Amino acid sequence: MNVDALKGRLGAAIEALTPTLVGISREIHANPELGFQEFRSSALLCDALERHGIQAARRAYGLETSFAAEFGRSGPCVAVISEYDALPDVGHACGHNIIAASGLGAALALAALKDDLPGKVRYLGTPAEEAGGGKELMARQGAFAGVDCAMMVHPSTEDLPSYPLLANARVQVSFHGRAAHASSSPEAGRNALDALVIAYQAIGALRQHLPAGHRVHGIITNGGKAANIVPELAEALFVVRAPDMERLNALKARIDACFQAGALATGTHAKAAWDDVIYADLRTNWPLANAYQRNAERLGRSFERYEDVPLSRAASSDMGNVSYLVPSIHPMIRMAPKGVVHHHRDFATWAASDDGMRAVTDGAAAMAMTAVDFMADDNLQRKVRDAFRAASGNPQHADEAVPTAGEDDAGGRHTHAASGDLLEEGGWKVRTASSRMAGAG
Repeated sequence: MNVDALKGRLGAAIEALTPTLVGISREIHANPELGFQEFRSSALLCDALERHGIQAARRAYGLETSFAAEFGRSGPCVAVISEYDALPDVGHACGHNIIAASGLGAALALAALKDDLPGKVRYLGTPAEEAGGGKELMARQGAFAGVDCAMMVHPSTEDLPSYPLLANARVQVSFHGRAAHASSSPEAGRNALDALVIAYQAIGALRQHLPAGHRVHGIITNGGKAANIVPELAEALFVVRAPDMERLNALKARIDACFQAGALATGTHAKAAWDDVIYADLRTNWPLANAYQRNAERLGRSFERYEDVPLSRAASSDMGNVSYLVPSIHPMIRMAPKGVVHHHRDFATWAASDDGMRAVTDGAAAMAMTAVDFMADDNLQRKVRDAFRAASGNPQHADEAVPTAGEDDAGGRHTHAASGDLLEEGGWKVRTASSRMAGAG
């Protein structure tokens, strides 16, 4: 099997598909839909599959706006993933229109190899990445059963083989007090808003003592109904992040204590409802990520070093959950200049630009070529499996050097946690700083 010849055919297929991919990306961008409401976007992608002779299973794995398509006769199975949900108010300020079209392009290009495809492809449309955890919900219904590796690509301001993704949990908290006239009988009331404000301030005080890679942010969603009524109900939404699941659970306990502090101080009652879906940290499969980098460099992309990304820039994704199930990658592809930040309207503008559309086609081509590398190379499959098993056997993600795209990368993995001795400090497990990562975060 001539892999270079197959990659040449993939490139030709992407070139022929470019008008279709660009059109779909811009149409999704122009019609943003929130998580679990992406009916138009999902239909666009499914219709495109079916126009190219690929049957799409709509509402796959239990979600109304998900889909799945599978093709190929035998060999390793690669999952290619599209996201297509948008953000409130700022639309596609995370560029999911690019993720959607690049995943579609990779799937269609691989299907164009027909009987020469050296494996199988499962193309998945996954709703509600921004809030809802569509991939986790689909995984519970078997979406990744029988999959040997999974991949997607995310738009950014630089090309990177991976990106630091933190474990993430959301909590809805409500404080319950007693209503009263705020002027004539305030002593009869129990102020739920005061309880929430005290809890909010306690979390703010906690933040300065959090280790690197820990984040807490939230909004007050209900602060009462009228200024002359002592609020009997106040509500808020918080997002809590940490470098891995173990440290996330420790931080959740500290946040619960802040809620209880607000309730105790005001004579109210706090109820915290943590989401059933928790986003896991990303376990990058470095042999696969480096294969992606080599293919993207073949297209003219120039990569920056993953280890130079400060932990203060880390985000979260339900792709982390997938990485706990199967070997996975989440590379970043440049489509905007540095200084443009995710979840800002400027990023949404760039997501519809010509550079954004080049990210669609390059991302599609690089993923398709990486899929073929994995399917056709027994040695790469072994390295990918070995790296996944090593990461699965070490939930603390012990520090190791990141192998470059040109090195023998079996088993290589990396975390932004600074290397050093584990110490117990104030109830936190923290690592003593090393010179390599001392400035991160």
